[in-house]
Amino acid sequence: MTHLGARQIKPTSPIKPQHCPEVCRTCSEVMGNIFGNLLKSLIGKKEMRILMVGLDAAGKTTILYKLKLGEIVTTIPTIGFNVETVEYKNISFTVWDVGGQDKIRPLWRHYFQNTQGLIFVVDSNDRERVNEAREELMRMLAEDELRDAVLLVFANKQDLPNAMNAAEITDKLGLHSLRHRNWYIQATCATSGDGLYEGLDWLANQLKNKK
Repeated sequence: MTHLGARQIKPTSPIKPQHCPEVCRTCSEVMGNIFGNLLKSLIGKKEMRILMVGLDAAGKTTILYKLKLGEIVTTIPTIGFNVETVEYKNISFTVWDVGGQDKIRPLWRHYFQNTQGLIFVVDSNDRERVNEAREELMRMLAEDELRDAVLLVFANKQDLPNAMNAAEITDKLGLHSLRHRNWYIQATCATSGDGLYEGLDWLANQLKNKK
C-alpha cells in the first residue's frame, strides 16, 4: 500500500573505497610492529651467563672471538678476562673468558656467581697436562656457587694429528663420575669453528628446559 504524498527514494550506487598504497603500507608496517612487539613480549629474548675457563693455551679466547666475530683473531695470553655477548637462537650469551695461567686460576672463583653455564676448554693435543685440567675442573665443580651450572666441555684443537678424541677426553677428565651434573662434551676446532655452534645448541636447550 502506497501512501499519498510519500516520496520515493531511489537507491544510490555504493561508494567504492579508494586505494591508497601509502596508507596501506603504513597500516601494514604498524600491524607488523604491533605483532612483532607482542611476539617478543610473549617469547622474549633469554639470557645466559657463561663462564669459559680452562688451562692456558687451550684456545678459549680464539673460541670467544670466533663466536663473536666469525673470524680468527691474534691472541696473547689473557691476564684477567675478556667478556663478549654472543647472540644465537634468540639467546643472548654473555661469555666471560678468564685467563688460565696457573698464577691467576685462584681468581676464577670471583666469576662464579650467577653463572648458569660453564664452558671448560681442553687442549686435546696436550696429553701432558690433561690430568692437571681434570684437577682444576673438579676443584671448580665442588664450589657451591656452581652447583646448578651446566657443564659444556670443548675438546679443542681436533685438527691436530695427535689430538685425543672426545671419548678419550671424557675418560681423562672423569666426566662419567659426574652423577648430579648436566654435562656434554663437544669436539671442536676453534680456528675453523667446527663444533662451536653444536655446543651452543646444547647450552640453548639446557636453558630452554630449565623451569
